[in-house]
Amino acid sequence: MYIPSSSFLSPGDNAWQLTAATFVGLQSIPGLAILYGGLVKRKWAVSSAMMAIYAFAAVMVVWVLAGFNMGFGHPWLGSVVGIPQPVLGALTEEGRASIPLLKGLMPALTIPGSSLIYFQFVFAAIAPIILAGAVFGRMSLRAWMIFVPVWSLLVYSVNAFMVWGGGWLSQLGVVDYSGGYVIHVAAGISGFVAALVVGPRVLKDQRDFKPNNMLLAVAGAGILWLGWNGFNGGDPYFANGDAAAAVLNTNLATAVALLAWFFLDMMVNRKLSVVGAINGMICGLVAITPAAGYVDGSGAILIGLLGASIPWFTMNRLSEKWPFRKADDTLGVVHTHFLAGAVGGVMVGLIANPAMIVYLGVGGSAGVSVGGLIFGNAHQLLVQVFGLLVVTAYSGAMTFGILKAIAFFVPLRMTDKELEAGDRMIFNEEVFELHHPIPPPEPIDAPTGGVGDLGSAPALG
Repeated sequence: MYIPSSSFLSPGDNAWQLTAATFVGLQSIPGLAILYGGLVKRKWAVSSAMMAIYAFAAVMVVWVLAGFNMGFGHPWLGSVVGIPQPVLGALTEEGRASIPLLKGLMPALTIPGSSLIYFQFVFAAIAPIILAGAVFGRMSLRAWMIFVPVWSLLVYSVNAFMVWGGGWLSQLGVVDYSGGYVIHVAAGISGFVAALVVGPRVLKDQRDFKPNNMLLAVAGAGILWLGWNGFNGGDPYFANGDAAAAVLNTNLATAVALLAWFFLDMMVNRKLSVVGAINGMICGLVAITPAAGYVDGSGAILIGLLGASIPWFTMNRLSEKWPFRKADDTLGVVHTHFLAGAVGGVMVGLIANPAMIVYLGVGGSAGVSVGGLIFGNAHQLLVQVFGLLVVTAYSGAMTFGILKAIAFFVPLRMTDKELEAGDRMIFNEEVFELHHPIPPPEPIDAPTGGVGDLGSAPALG
């Protein structure tokens, strides 16, 4: 039996939104799980993947129970956060998607609420998974299990409301196309604070933390790169020209950033590194995220160059200096996510092109766009810097408070035995089983019989 769609629904917009959301979900599971599993030391591969898998599932539950409405619902506590309530009703899921505070400021969405809820969930899920990269190799999984849902509600959802849900930062004019501030700056600074609070890895792991499987890391990085098409391509909420431009800009900036890191490694460090190329790729993806639909192709190239070059410099030349040396950030999340996201967000205030139309206004009226300083809008640069400072300060301070509160109930660090043995001690599992050589036979006592009597000597085989 054919059941017609609701009159408001655009099958094309809805199909793209669900596809884009699935792409973003694949960035986490399996993308980051695979990337992390390849980049970390072998004894931590299972733990790192499990932290990602757990975060994805835990955020799904708290998102539908409270997180979505805290980020996109009706305002509560002024314009800081939305009212925490579930989104499990039939009318919410099948009815027209809306963001209450943005009604009248953007065209009515042509997708159902369930599409918007799921699309925003995969964004919420990837944020703590990014954060996890800073604390691999020592944070207790029990502490992580508590930290993820609390951080998602008190940090991620609040930032989402302030910047995206119509909260006070968005009212000031702060923009973030697809999560440079809400996801990457917040996760990057929170990871740095978490690494500081939880403490460093054991000295042996700090000195020797070589990747255990580079091809696995490359596979995960590839999933991350292509999954980003949904990350930035889905954020206009319409399958329109700006979505296509955002996808093109994303790939262009990422290619430039990867090449920039690659050539900096080759010319300055005099050595090539696949890990370095992956870092460059990630920096490009992150840096273009707050700007993807606001800048043109020339802007995307510039963002790719700066988005990789600045983190390359801090990681290669400043990692042993204050403040970076204060925290043992396992995978350099503060460089590849916080700094790259900050670069992209500030660049919006400099080079956003008002000719890039995110979506047309109601009835085809003037569309929504953003202009930067070079187009005569100095205010945009000021509010972008202000938004960066607010998200950084709030996320870092709240992460510190959450971890200190959790420490009253659960140790933040693994035990000494777990730190030494890794996955085999925690899960009784390893990323792959090693076939240990058969031990040599035990010495045979001198036989009591003739020369040919070997008694019960063990068989060799």
